[in-house]
Amino acid sequence: MTRPRPMEHAGAGLEKIIASSLRRAPAGEGPVLAWPLACGHAVSKRTRALDFTQGILRVEVPDAGWRAELQSLASRYLAVMNRYTSESVKRIEFVTRPEHVQR
Repeated sequence: MTRPRPMEHAGAGLEKIIASSLRRAPAGEGPVLAWPLACGHAVSKRTRALDFTQGILRVEVPDAGWRAELQSLASRYLAVMNRYTSESVKRIEFVTRPEHVQR
């Protein structure tokens, strides 16, 4: 019989804690808070979840190239967010950062 390694066990416990916290977040905030978890550190550094209403999470991205790339990964992000949040995320809308804010 194979026993789980300690790190695998710790990872499962941490996942439960995160999911529980996100499910208890105030209405509309769980999916926004889950965005960095769903997309990972490198993407979350360059993007920002703006808001969540009527099943749509709006995420600000640096430019049209990022928007196209992330749109191709949206189904993966949806699966992760819907696993961790109590509110159903039906769609992610990627919006480009306003021109005057871009560097």
